[in-house]
Amino acid sequence: MTSTPLVMLHPGEIGSVKHIHAGGCATKRLYEMGFNTGAKIKVIKNDAGPLIVSLSGNKIALGRGLAYKVMINRDI
Repeated sequence: MTSTPLVMLHPGEIGSVKHIHAGGCATKRLYEMGFNTGAKIKVIKNDAGPLIVSLSGNKIALGRGLAYKVMINRDI
């Protein structure tokens, strides 16, 4: 199964975090927000501006730059 950046998912798509390609500070921040390996996410909004995802029952806004660094396995 190949991974894809979070920013490439469409609204309504569900996936799980495979890994994060970022520096130490960005990776730490994403982990603190709940983007841990294996975490299930659902994309709520992905158009202009930040992405909004549902993660552990919470809605989180994530900038497009950080969203490119979160690699996702799509759930079918």
